[in-house]
Amino acid sequence: MTETPPNPLDLVFAALADPTRRAILRMLLEDDMAVTDVAEPFQMSLAAISKHLSVLTEAGLISQEKTGRVKWCKLEPLALGPASVWMQGFGQFDPVDLDSFERFLAVELAELADEADPPPAHS
Repeated sequence: MTETPPNPLDLVFAALADPTRRAILRMLLEDDMAVTDVAEPFQMSLAAISKHLSVLTEAGLISQEKTGRVKWCKLEPLALGPASVWMQGFGQFDPVDLDSFERFLAVELAELADEADPPPAHS
């Protein structure tokens, strides 16, 4: 019996369902990153991060490329297009402008950075 390949849309939504993977996507919104740099802010093993990156890669949300000894991760925002089209089919969502979505994610990332680095206390 042959196994049916997973639906690409299912892969995208499954990848987006995890908060760690969403955080990784926000990080990659800024720039391409080495796997070790992606792993740095998380309290988990490099192997666990690699599994998250594999899920994101399988969904097409990121690409990975090895340059020398370093494995680089790059955001592939166009992979969100089919999910956006699917949500628009319900008529309850406005069309997603990927440029606006990118700006939204940038603001979210900046707010997370601000929360991580509170202002110094005055003496």
